[in-house]
Amino acid sequence: MKTDDLIGLLASGVQPVPRRAATRRLVFALLAGLPLAALFMLTQFGLRRDLVQAMFWPMLWMKILFPFFIGWGGFVLAQRLARPGARVGRAWVVLAVPVLVIWAMGAVSWFGAPSGQRMALLLGETWQTCVFSISLISAPVFVAGLIAMKGLAPTRPALAGAAVGALAGGAGAAVYA
Repeated sequence: MKTDDLIGLLASGVQPVPRRAATRRLVFALLAGLPLAALFMLTQFGLRRDLVQAMFWPMLWMKILFPFFIGWGGFVLAQRLARPGARVGRAWVVLAVPVLVIWAMGAVSWFGAPSGQRMALLLGETWQTCVFSISLISAPVFVAGLIAMKGLAPTRPALAGAAVGALAGGAGAAVYA
């Protein structure tokens, strides 16, 4: 078989991809993964007993909004990286801004605290269990996101996988919060 024949065979029967296919697939991944993540969280940890009271605490909203924006940034990056030729452009800013805001807030708290309390501020009380718990809660969204990416055409698969990881990690941390 000649090269021109092979190219002609590969190019035959090509149909255009539906508009917003990447966005649709990632939304379906979220719709499949988030209920599983929430179910896992509820069965393993249960609902906070003081949830109604905690809803009036600004820190609860920070715990929810920070990972939400990380997940949103991961979603924006993943849907752009899923399409060949799509420019990522300034989409990295969507992921970087929440991190920079939290770092700035952390620096203010760090330098405002007495030096003996700084390590406790940095690690908190549950740092060993939170990382593992959030990873487990994020797993359904991550798997669904990778399955969604598999059906798309990312030309930079490592970056696309990292974006799906940010999406899943943000979603899992928001569910955990």
